[in-house]
Amino acid sequence: MGVENNIPEGWKEVPLKEILLKRNQGVNTTTEKVIYSTKGHRVVKAQDILERKINFSVSDYVDRQEYARLSTHVKPKLNDILYSNIGSKMGNAAKVKSDFQFIIAWNVLRLQINTDEAEVDFLVQLLNSKTIRRAICSLNSSSTMPFVSGGVIELFEINLPPLPEQKAIAKVLTAFDDKIELLKAQNKTLEAMAQTIFKEWFGKHQIGDELPEGWSLVKLGDILETYLGGTPSKSKPEYWENGSIPWINSGEVNNFRITKGTTLITKLGLEKSATKLLPKGTVVIAITGATLGQYSILEIESCFNQSVVGIVGNNKIKSSFIYFWIANNIHAIIRNATGGAQQHINKENVNSFEMIIPSDEILNKFQSAVEPMMDKISNNEFEIQSLTKTRDTLLPKLMSGQVRVNNIKQTIDA
Repeated sequence: MGVENNIPEGWKEVPLKEILLKRNQGVNTTTEKVIYSTKGHRVVKAQDILERKINFSVSDYVDRQEYARLSTHVKPKLNDILYSNIGSKMGNAAKVKSDFQFIIAWNVLRLQINTDEAEVDFLVQLLNSKTIRRAICSLNSSSTMPFVSGGVIELFEINLPPLPEQKAIAKVLTAFDDKIELLKAQNKTLEAMAQTIFKEWFGKHQIGDELPEGWSLVKLGDILETYLGGTPSKSKPEYWENGSIPWINSGEVNNFRITKGTTLITKLGLEKSATKLLPKGTVVIAITGATLGQYSILEIESCFNQSVVGIVGNNKIKSSFIYFWIANNIHAIIRNATGGAQQHINKENVNSFEMIIPSDEILNKFQSAVEPMMDKISNNEFEIQSLTKTRDTLLPKLMSGQVRVNNIKQTIDA
């Protein structure tokens, strides 16, 4: 049985197949010898299905001939659900909200819903809930790669409220999603505006050019403090248990902004290891492996591991300038990475990199223009974090009937 059967009156427990009109597995593009083309049609993969939406910007492409041949059985329709049922991203679900011409890859399942029985948005929320994801993923039938077949998923039982209540639940939860997406879009716009200002003011001056009066060429480490992180010993539980100090690994640097730690360490763990507690506004760069060259900003005080370098601003050069300077120069910084499969740079590579610093007047003008944007981005990120936590707390209670829609006070604008 997929879910607990202690459900409210009027709800029913049904296998997913009872509310499906059709199910398709995506195409194995390797077997089908698909020819990739930047001018063709999109191929949505499991890794494109994130946070209840489809990220078309990172999809692969197939040429038009292959698309025409394959689209008859793997072309999703508006309001279908795409579900990643194979691999490390298994368990993510998203609704098809657009009429983009695309097909789905081998690690994606297409679910066409009988909308007389079920609300699509309700099912997307249900499938993305932690309880359901864990339950379905526990049915993994492969020892080499996580995999749950479409047939197994069809037999998975869910609690299904009457259709009007499904729609009411979906409305509450998707209101959170819509607000989160709005804030994320606003942050992308704000960052793009600040990036445009940076490029217009500073992008035309390159190392080796004759610089305007008052400008200078300096090594980063001569004007800014940099710090390499560290990891408290994992064999010392007193460094980790009941910790209160945020600590991040290099994977966290993939995030747009860093608003929480990967985990928490204790004060003793900080004192007895090489890690450093650096202030909000520190610009962090991942310096090794798969995350090499990723960068972000700490929105909280945090420590980090030895695969991260932190750059701390000062009264003259603030994090707003450092961040966009790194954004525009990161490829040059990591160009001389060494190592075989595990490419890396070190703190000295960062320290020795040359920076063009504008005059105090221009620098102050830029920072005054951009810092309000950065502050707004920071505030939005914390609001996103709060909304996400509220939604994720509310979701399982609504899905189980523990909390009914009529009994909750909506906490965000619909």
